[in-house]
Amino acid sequence: MAITRLEKSGRMSQVSIQGDMIYLAGQVGQGSSITTQTLDALSEAERLLTLAGSDKSHMLSATIWLASMDDFEAMNVVWDAWIDPANPPARACGEVRLATPEYLVEFIFVAVKK
Repeated sequence: MAITRLEKSGRMSQVSIQGDMIYLAGQVGQGSSITTQTLDALSEAERLLTLAGSDKSHMLSATIWLASMDDFEAMNVVWDAWIDPANPPARACGEVRLATPEYLVEFIFVAVKK
């Protein structure tokens, strides 16, 4: 079965689609706070899901990486307002060292087409 790759560069694709499965690359946001970075990253994820023919209600799983678990509650405030409460994905969240010190949060999603 064919694989479609969207918004690709030499290093990576922002979206890979195989059949009805959609895989997003890790999404990080801009800004100096966990709130602004979370809002920005989730907005970009939503844009990419739409581009791939899906939406947040069709997410199967979410992996969330935080630079510090101290930001867990503040990230969840934004997450809880953004997520479709009738269709929450399976989710994991942990603390890791992200690609640059400026990044406070990164989201990775797997979804299906609508």
